[in-house]
Amino acid sequence: MQDRNFIICISQTSWEGVFQKTIVQLMTELAPRHRVLFVDYQYTLKDWIMGLLGRVQVPLLEAVRLKNPLNRKTLANGAQLYLWTPPVSLPVNWMPDRWHDRVMKWNANRMLRSLRKVIPLIDNQPPLVVNAFNPVWGLPMLGKLNEKATIYYCFDEITIESWIARHGGRCEKEYLPKVDAVVTTSVTLRSAKSQLQPRAFCVKNGANYDLFSQARELALTTDRSRPIVGYLGTADNRINLDLVEYCLQALPQVTFQFIGRITDEIVTQRLSKYPNLEFIKPVPPAELVPLMARLHVGIIPFNCSEHTYTIYPLKINEYLAAGIPVVSTRFSILDDFDEVVDFVNEPAAFVEALKKSLAGVSDERVEEFIETAASNSWVHRAEEFEDIMQQVFNAKLSGHVTPVGQD
Repeated sequence: MQDRNFIICISQTSWEGVFQKTIVQLMTELAPRHRVLFVDYQYTLKDWIMGLLGRVQVPLLEAVRLKNPLNRKTLANGAQLYLWTPPVSLPVNWMPDRWHDRVMKWNANRMLRSLRKVIPLIDNQPPLVVNAFNPVWGLPMLGKLNEKATIYYCFDEITIESWIARHGGRCEKEYLPKVDAVVTTSVTLRSAKSQLQPRAFCVKNGANYDLFSQARELALTTDRSRPIVGYLGTADNRINLDLVEYCLQALPQVTFQFIGRITDEIVTQRLSKYPNLEFIKPVPPAELVPLMARLHVGIIPFNCSEHTYTIYPLKINEYLAAGIPVVSTRFSILDDFDEVVDFVNEPAAFVEALKKSLAGVSDERVEEFIETAASNSWVHRAEEFEDIMQQVFNAKLSGHVTPVGQD
């Protein structure tokens, strides 16, 4: 895409954090060619108080306008984007539908008044609004920013996420038909969302290849005498605990590391009794490199469920970029990786696949891992997203758009 566009991203997640975020990676790669304004997480009054007490990380001064809420960030790729903290809002998730929608309208109007003052400082052309998994805010803001198009970026099944499902599911149903297109991160999500928005596209999750490929080089000078199997990411109800317990019992000489957040206490209740399991707290992405350099195998031991069927996991390309063999259950449509990932669902077969990978893989095999991850980098994903942007813009002029990215 040749033209430089003005993109306003209204995200459901914050920019900063200790885990990889799809929308952050995507906007990072779009920033060199477009002007990007990232609207940060919409902190509520409850969040602000919790931040004041030191229980959560919140930009306290920016949220109440005691400090400039607009910051210009220089990214690792040399590009710059604008990060804007919205004014603190009223918590609404607990409210019944009618009151929720009324207060959300008030919240949205308050944000819009503040955001409209910021926009002229950044760009004077009509923006493309990218709403990242945030239909609750997107619905009352639709058409209020003189936008030339709105794309809903959907990276999970909203009706299954308990913390947002109460209002998110019904808002998404109303929001989807009104946007100009939806972009999902898996073919299964695209199929589901196309029922409400026929202009549905798929741009799969990528890998921060430049970062995670460093783990391969670091592994050459790292003590790897202790066999380690690692799981990278959030440990929650997606984890097949029966499978993990079977592996822990079958391979007592192998250390298993869960690196990341634990959001379901049943994970620790069932697994913390095993001496060969280590829980490692989440760290910023750059600090994952030395941890991954010690791993001999990466695992994705997900349950096969309605939720996991819609997932295209970030971690699969991150493991491969580090040159790490991957053993995973076949929880979704992941045919792209049939040649480089061992997909097994039965516990005994899973253990055998782990043993095989722990015994070592050839240099040629590692090159296959790395080449696959490189082809799935966020740089390439951003190019796919730009193609969709152009189709959406053309469709606004012609009145027709043909979805792409059907593979």
